Amino acid sequence: MVSRISRWCFLYKKGCRIERKYQCARKEILRLFSESAESIGTLKVDLAEAKKFLSSRNKQLHQLWYRSVTLRHIISVLDQIESIAKVPARIEKLIADKQLYAAVQLHVQSTLMLEREGLQAVGALQDVCSELTKLQGVLFYKALEDLHCHLYNKGEYSLSFDGHDDDNAFEILDGAALDGIASTRVGGGNVKDIKSVSHQIPIWLSCSTPNEFIEAIKKSDAALHVKYMYTMVECLSMLEKIAATGDIICKRLRPTIRDIITSKIKAHALTISSSSSGVSHSAGTVNSGLHYLKEQLESYPLQKQKHQNGTLEAAKLLAVSPVSPAMAPTGAAQAAAKELLDSILDIIIRILENHVIVGELLESKSAQHSDTTTQDSLTGDMNWNPDSETSQITGGYSVGSSLTVLQSECQQLICEILRATPEAASADASAQTARLANKVPSKDKRNCSEDGLTFAFRFTEATISIPNKGVDLIHQGWNRKGANVLQEGYGTATVLPEQGIYLAASIYRPVIQFTDKIASLLPPKHSQLGNDGLLSFVENFLKDRFLPTLFVDYRKGVQQAISCPAAFRPRANAASIYAPLVEKGRPVLQGLLAIDFLAKEVLDWTQAMPKYTGELVKYVQTFLERTYERCRTSYMEAVLEKLSYMLIGRLDVENLMRLDPASAYLPNSFAQPDEESSASNAETVEAEAGISDLLWALRPIKQENLIHDDNKLILLASLSDSLEYVADSIERLGQTSLISSMQVDEAHRHTRTSSIPPRDLESFAEEYRKLAIDCLKVLHVEMQLETIFHMQEMMTRDYLDDQDAEEPDDFVISLNAQITRRDEEMAPFVAKVRRKYIFGGICSVAAHASIKALVEMKSINLFGVQQICRNSIALEQALAAIPSIDSEAIQQRLDRVRTYYELLNLPFEALLAFITDHKYLFTAAEYSSLLKVKVPGREIPVDAGERVSEILSH
Repeated sequence: MVSRISRWCFLYKKGCRIERKYQCARKEILRLFSESAESIGTLKVDLAEAKKFLSSRNKQLHQLWYRSVTLRHIISVLDQIESIAKVPARIEKLIADKQLYAAVQLHVQSTLMLEREGLQAVGALQDVCSELTKLQGVLFYKALEDLHCHLYNKGEYSLSFDGHDDDNAFEILDGAALDGIASTRVGGGNVKDIKSVSHQIPIWLSCSTPNEFIEAIKKSDAALHVKYMYTMVECLSMLEKIAATGDIICKRLRPTIRDIITSKIKAHALTISSSSSGVSHSAGTVNSGLHYLKEQLESYPLQKQKHQNGTLEAAKLLAVSPVSPAMAPTGAAQAAAKELLDSILDIIIRILENHVIVGELLESKSAQHSDTTTQDSLTGDMNWNPDSETSQITGGYSVGSSLTVLQSECQQLICEILRATPEAASADASAQTARLANKVPSKDKRNCSEDGLTFAFRFTEATISIPNKGVDLIHQGWNRKGANVLQEGYGTATVLPEQGIYLAASIYRPVIQFTDKIASLLPPKHSQLGNDGLLSFVENFLKDRFLPTLFVDYRKGVQQAISCPAAFRPRANAASIYAPLVEKGRPVLQGLLAIDFLAKEVLDWTQAMPKYTGELVKYVQTFLERTYERCRTSYMEAVLEKLSYMLIGRLDVENLMRLDPASAYLPNSFAQPDEESSASNAETVEAEAGISDLLWALRPIKQENLIHDDNKLILLASLSDSLEYVADSIERLGQTSLISSMQVDEAHRHTRTSSIPPRDLESFAEEYRKLAIDCLKVLHVEMQLETIFHMQEMMTRDYLDDQDAEEPDDFVISLNAQITRRDEEMAPFVAKVRRKYIFGGICSVAAHASIKALVEMKSINLFGVQQICRNSIALEQALAAIPSIDSEAIQQRLDRVRTYYELLNLPFEALLAFITDHKYLFTAAEYSSLLKVKVPGREIPVDAGERVSEILSH
């Protein structure tokens, strides 16, 4: 309790002290407030006095403030005037340093500055305005010229023809930067497109003020020349000259393209001239080198095919061809035309790629400045077919207009190469190509007059390029609508050995590739422009002019080849030994050799034009059929109404001939190597006996039943070999044409597939081979009939001579002479294996006839047996002298004849002993004939026949 009271006492004392402090503070605050009120009153009095003083000096203060503001503005204007006065010199320096974008930036900024209020009235700036106006034109011209040069790959940053960029393309280009440069292909062409992946600022932007455009250029992976074209378009857009730019590009497009093509051709001609003279950089006469090249190219095939005997068979073949060696499908002119067109179209594609880029840029810029471009449009007939309203804003320039001009120049170049000129109705190549580009192809294009695709052809000496001048310009169609400048040719004659319609074949593939590249270059919104305008022109030309001309010209060649007197005349100066190759002198009939040459040449065109394989194969089939009929006629003239021809048409004879082992030497229907006959020995003996019996039964054979004229026999032999040669060739041609028909780009299979011919060439080869076999069969049967014709004289001879004769019978001598002569005459025209077939049946028929003759003999003595043996020996010697015949087989057959007749000299018992030991050497009928004939001095018992039959039965 005491502690609580003490605590309360302590708190009370403390509260009293606080109260005293509060009272003191309150008194101090009241004092301060009273003093402040007195000070404020004094301040109000002072402020009132100041207000009175300032109000008396108001006008003077306002004048001082206005003067200071005016002085600051004048100082700022003077600074601007001093800066603007230096702008023209700075712009000129930037132009000299090739900093066009920085110069345009400065020009635009200065122009905007001069347009500010207050500067227009400054007299000192009038000269600056005038200079800036002039510099605007300079900048426009410089930017336009640079853009124009880069459009045609001639600018500082363009890709050169060897694929290298300018060395100073970047400010900094060290080893690391070089590693970052990637090479790609532009538009499927053969020129490398160098791209920067280092994202550095190009040197032409090094002095520019950074902005969004420069940042976009830095980030872009486009090629250097593309970046530069972007920059030039941006400059022209900043100068508000899009319409003027498009207009000028349009007007300069066609002459520039023509100059580029002409320059390319001149450079190519100079290269040819230099290479022919042996000087790498010679500036000598182009025509002299061209003529030298033409002579070498045209004489080479003739030199290559010259035969050992000095004859130039190639010259005879070339005479039936409607084209020269240089103009042939694989000739120098075709190769030169394709090479030239490929190189020029490659340049055009690269130019088109640039025009697509610039056209898109200009259209984009025109859309942004559509309200200001109208006043810059230039008037006049610009001769363009704009593909949209945007092209009007860009001065008539568009991707479509560029493509139209490029294709029309290519069309005129092709027309010059072909020496073909559109008629007056379609003389404007630009308009014609534009119509083709916008026309939807119809299924039936036979009536092409509506499309303006009718042509008038001029065939002139093409050794020099002849410019089209005066009135001829209009008629020949080289004029441009609205142009007053005469347009000369491109000078293609200086680099092509020949010109003419047949070069259309070598043009087809380059145009297809050109069209494909165009399709790959065009942006999606312009895809409708790449509808094969130039390709349609070329295809219509091929279909309506080239193919009909080719068919007519080759039809004349075929007619000449098969109708001339020497066409089916065996060669008089043929070598003594058959040659297996034409190059070594194989004597193929001139008509058939020419037809084979023409067929190969026609089908060679399919290599250049696989789309038209069907039409060309069908045409080859037509004249192969005509040739076959002509060969058939020649064959029938030789065999008509002759016994051999009638026999080979008989079914029984045909069946026997199939079993004849000699048939193994016939040409195989499937062109396989000749094989030995698989027939058994019994079938062979049966076949030979059957044929011999059949022919022996035809007696008496008269001379008028035979082809006695050796010239006809030689013709059949030569015709057979020639037909076989052509058949083999046709089969190879059929395989080649099939390959050609399958050479179609997968991407265009639905539009460019080759038409499949209704009938393949192998069927024609089969017909030719069958006729060749018929010729050999006739010769084979003819020689057998000739043998029977001579051997049948045995029936009229009496073999009971009183003395031994020294010579064989006359009919044998005559037969031997006939065999020897015909073998020698046929040797140059028939292969050894075929001669084996022709002469191979003589021995078996002669042997069989000799044995058969005994049946009809009533008597024969020892001298008669010797005479017959002498006949067989003489025949054996004559047949053995033929290299193609197996002498061992001849000896076996004729030894059998001599053995048979010598059995007549044996006593009967000795004959029985021989029969016992040689039951199967002769037939039972032949053994019986030995018993029936009367031989002086030989006794035959009454039961001789029964005893012989008993021996043979066991």
